[in-house]
Amino acid sequence: MALGAAALVLCGCETVGGAYNRMFGSSKPPIPELAPIKQTVTMTVLWQNSVGAAEKSVFFPAVDRGVVYAAGRSGQIAGFEVATGKLVSQFAAGETLAAGVGAGGGLILVGTEQGEVLAFNDQGRSQWKARVLGELLAPPEIDDGMVIARAGNDQIYGLSAADGKQRWLYQRTPPSLSVRTHAGSVVHRGGVFVGFAGGRLVALQLSSGNVGWENVVALPRGTTELERVADVTSLPVIDRNQVCAVAFQGRAACFDLARGTQLWSRDVSSVAGLTADDRYLYVTDDKSAMLALDKASGASIWHQDKLAGRALSAPLGVGNHVVVGDVQGYVHVLSRETGAIEGRLATDGSAIAAPPAALDRARFLVQTRNGGLYAIGIQ
Repeated sequence: MALGAAALVLCGCETVGGAYNRMFGSSKPPIPELAPIKQTVTMTVLWQNSVGAAEKSVFFPAVDRGVVYAAGRSGQIAGFEVATGKLVSQFAAGETLAAGVGAGGGLILVGTEQGEVLAFNDQGRSQWKARVLGELLAPPEIDDGMVIARAGNDQIYGLSAADGKQRWLYQRTPPSLSVRTHAGSVVHRGGVFVGFAGGRLVALQLSSGNVGWENVVALPRGTTELERVADVTSLPVIDRNQVCAVAFQGRAACFDLARGTQLWSRDVSSVAGLTADDRYLYVTDDKSAMLALDKASGASIWHQDKLAGRALSAPLGVGNHVVVGDVQGYVHVLSRETGAIEGRLATDGSAIAAPPAALDRARFLVQTRNGGLYAIGIQ
């Protein structure tokens, strides 16, 4: 049993409980059928394209200078005009990819299971290659001349964007059992914000990797090792002067951005993650119910459980709506005021694991596990 539990960290982007059920004989529950809805918004596919299947990885599209960059596991990388979907760049990384895409400062960044960060220009010419200790599961981030890469062993590397040379390394010892995460870091105002296994949120200095502050999102609870998993497996969210994060089998909490002091917390468990708009904080919980919380206090605004069991992605606020993808490739639109399901759109039938990416206040992008890219507008 101990060996089986230890292997749960390798089970991909799902909850520890879901992996446990498969490994120890509990049948995996069927995906609940979608109930009919009354469409009150119009969703339109503005353009679509493909970059190849993700397979066991999760790929995040990135937007830079009016171009969407996306990648697939086979190594194909492509850039499309945000407005039209026109292909403007396409090239092969020459290696099997496990993470991507990061984009900015004229660089396109991806990662491999062998611990390599690959940097290309927008025409596909290799700029540099850097090796880190551990597989890369999350997209590298770039800002102010620095590339931030997270290895699967909870090491955070600061690399020079000019040549890939290591400037600093932050590392911590992960617990013996944790949830596999494809979330990297959030870079903001000279800081790097990262959530870790064990329920910790850490703010690092972008230039040096020094710790600015560290605080607890959730503390492990329970008597068994499985019950004591309390990991931040999704990206933190920066909202003005606060940063918020959520942990599996733990809590959602918001902290002062500069000092790290906790502003509020409330019990909620999530693997997929959370987002914020100018009014509320939205969380996808570990049962795929959607919650809206007051940003100032964490008080409940609404709770929507009609999509429970459909392995929802992290949400995205788009205008007066909240959008989320599911395991069968459907995109759902909810009212940000009430949580009512306002619309639904099918893509290619494969899971939408990465959060939808904003293009503007009325358009967003999703990437499916089969490699489909869909730019979608809401009216």
